[in-house]
This record gives sequence, structure tokens and C-alpha cells, in this order.
Amino acid sequence: MADPLVFATSSAIIMWSWFYAPHRLPRAYNAWISSAARVDGRLIEALRQARYGNFVYGRDTGQAPLLQAMCVDYGWPLAWGDPAQTVPIPCEMVHMGAGPNCHYHAVVRFARSWLAAMKLYAPLNVVVLARLSRRRRLSLHDVAQRALDATRSAAFLAAFIALFYYGVCLSRTRLGPRLLSARTVTPMMWDSGLCVGAGCALCGAAVLVEQASRRTEIALFVAPRAAATVLPRRYDARYRWREQAVFAISAAVVFTVAGERPERVRGVLGGLLQGVLSTG
Repeated sequence: MADPLVFATSSAIIMWSWFYAPHRLPRAYNAWISSAARVDGRLIEALRQARYGNFVYGRDTGQAPLLQAMCVDYGWPLAWGDPAQTVPIPCEMVHMGAGPNCHYHAVVRFARSWLAAMKLYAPLNVVVLARLSRRRRLSLHDVAQRALDATRSAAFLAAFIALFYYGVCLSRTRLGPRLLSARTVTPMMWDSGLCVGAGCALCGAAVLVEQASRRTEIALFVAPRAAATVLPRRYDARYRWREQAVFAISAAVVFTVAGERPERVRGVLGGLLQGVLSTG
């Protein structure tokens, strides 16, 4: 269970940073998460302002126009976007048009994200099959395996997104208020960070959808990015050659292993490298 734990911890740090400290993430990585999340930026900004103490329930702090603009766009009552009138913000606003039911919203999020992810993973696996077909005749097992890999990888990403939103909803309006009294943990406390923290903690469980052999790769992929958000790199540019040297050595090792022992380099990357290095 070490790999799932590493992934869950790393992804929680990354998602928290994406929400509250996006400047700590690489620009491309931040943009990719925003694209996959498909969330209205005004909603994120409102939750950020809640954490900063500017969006406060029961008080008019001038933040109402932020979410009221969403209310106009989605046809909701304007009072929903006013923290002085509505406590807490209805989960239907978090669902962004998927209705008031949190469970249904999670299913819709999963389905939409799966379809979007398949548009990425399906072509990649078709490329792998095309490369393999140049070396040998493809079998039905080859096609079925690649289809399964694409489906599982898409399900992993979809589950990650759906569990994040589901964690937010469960904590702030469903499970959280039932477990903890509103006097102990107020709606303001949930929406100023606790609900986002719950989503960050839950989304990492999506890695269990993947094969055990893939969990290590995924964990090692996200761990350095999580570490970079906690311990940002702040070294002199004249020492950048060290990073370049490490990259060159690492790439040389991966290519050498892919050529000599291809079974050690798994997944889509392994298939692509085998195709590139093949002389057949």
C-alpha cells in the first residue's frame, strides 16, 4: 500500500496548491488541471476569498457579485450567490448545472471526464498498436489489452476528478454536518478550507483503479511535483547544468533499459519507446 499512499499524499498536496497556491505549480501543469477539472473560475475564486476571510457568511463584504454573476448565467436565484442571505452556498452551484443531487453530480462528473480522457488515451494506444504491427502481426489479445489499458487509465482520471468533487460535497453539506455539529465546525469553516481539504484527501483513492504495476509509475510521476510545491527550487541559474545532467543520465537509463530489457518499461511510454527503438 506504499504506492497508493505516496500518490494520495502527493495528489492531495498538488490539488491543494492548485486551489490555493497555483503559483507553486508549473504553468502548464496548472493549466492542465484546470482544463481537466472543468470548473467555473468564479466558484474557485469565491472559495479562495472565503479562505482569505473576505467571503464571510452572514455578512455583506462586497463579494456577492462574484457568485451572483454565476446565478445569472445558470438561471439560479440571485440570493444563492449572496453569503449574507444564503448559508451555506448550495451544492447545486458546485455542480454547475448537474442538478441538486451530489451523488448524481459525481456520476455525471465521472462520465464526462471518462469520455474526455478517452479522447486522449485511445489515440495513444492506437499509436502503440500501429508501432507493434510493424514488428509482428497483431492478435486479438493485443487489441483487447490496449483497449483495456485505455479504458482503465481513463477511468482512473475520471475517478480522480469525480472523487475530488464528491469529497467537497460530502464534507460541506452531506456527511460533515451530520458527524460534526455546526457549533463545532461552522459552514464558514467548511467552505474556508475543510471541504477542499476533504476533496484533496479523497481523490487520491482513484489510483486503486489502476493496476498495481502502474501505481508505482504514477506515484513516482506526481511525487516530485508535490515536493516542488512544498520545497520550491531556488538555486542559482549557473547550477542548472546539474539538473540537465540528471535529466540526461535518467533519459539514457530509460532508453537503455527500453532497448535491452523492454519488459521493465511498462505502459504507453514503454510501448512507444519499443516502437521507436525497434529496428524490425
